[in-house]
Amino acid sequence: MRLLYAENEISMSEAVVDILVYHNYYVDAVYTGTEAYEYAMASEYDGIILDIMMPGMSGLQVLERIRKEGNQTPVLLLTAKTEIEDRIRGLDMGADDYLPKPFAMGELLARVRAMLRRKDNFTPDILECGDITLNMQSYQLCCGEKNVTLPKIEYQLMELFMLNVGIYISTEDLFVKVWGYDSDSELGVVWVYISYLRKRLQTLGTKVSIRAKRNVGYTLEVMDD
Repeated sequence: MRLLYAENEISMSEAVVDILVYHNYYVDAVYTGTEAYEYAMASEYDGIILDIMMPGMSGLQVLERIRKEGNQTPVLLLTAKTEIEDRIRGLDMGADDYLPKPFAMGELLARVRAMLRRKDNFTPDILECGDITLNMQSYQLCCGEKNVTLPKIEYQLMELFMLNVGIYISTEDLFVKVWGYDSDSELGVVWVYISYLRKRLQTLGTKVSIRAKRNVGYTLEVMDD
């Protein structure tokens, strides 16, 4: 795994790089925000560790610019304990996680591992199946020129179906994934919301439908012309 690490304190940078290399990461270390931006855009990394307080450009400025230019490499921000506003801004700008200073090296390694796992499980903002799309940011389900914004529960169900096209998901699994183990709702609520989704699909005029297989579960199916 290849990492970009931006930290202007040389002694801190050397200590962190030694730990990361010892744990089999390849690390490019830079010491200014300008360098961090240039390296991030010039090479492909599995993850980026950005200190917020850097000369040239701040870590937040680097994050904002690379995200605007389409770079979706996972980013871990390093912040001072008092920089709560910066943490919020960073997450809103597209950071994947933050770690307050001072930190234990073990926690840094754990955060890096978690960040890289999320990269492996990356899903796009727009899911597609047949002639429909689902926007994972706006909850908008579209078919051609028609669209509808789904309520939260309907969105969660449709997202599950679109992430598992062709795979049957049991009623029990749908219930647990959407409502949770501790929900006071009953299993029949799944059928109610699937009925809502079927009506949405009919209204959009899509060729996609929710197919049921008895004693197995539900899946999305694209109907032939």
